[in-house]
Amino acid sequence: MQSSHRTTFFAVIAQFEVKPGMREDFLAIARDDANHSVADEPGCLQFDICTSEDDPDLVTFYEVYKSREAFDSHLETPHLDRFRRAFPALIEVERPVRFLSCDHNHRDVADGQS
Repeated sequence: MQSSHRTTFFAVIAQFEVKPGMREDFLAIARDDANHSVADEPGCLQFDICTSEDDPDLVTFYEVYKSREAFDSHLETPHLDRFRRAFPALIEVERPVRFLSCDHNHRDVADGQS
């Protein structure tokens, strides 16, 4: 039996134009932040690191938090501090961060039925 649900979350989109030749270094520090965010922060539900198919040096973060308060807690974490200290040397441009309130519509599937 399927049922649908709607939940409201707080999302963040951050984009970086990485310096030529620095992509792998940037992705390494980004993965550290993303992995710790999801593993260590109960309020961080998702942290995707996306790269553009058209421009491999354009990196986008798509982060989803339970609330604005959960995101505010993220701002105080040691892993974000490590990222903040390391990334300026690796990028050409940090684009303006966008904040979104998202209605997440999802389906629950019971007993393995689709």
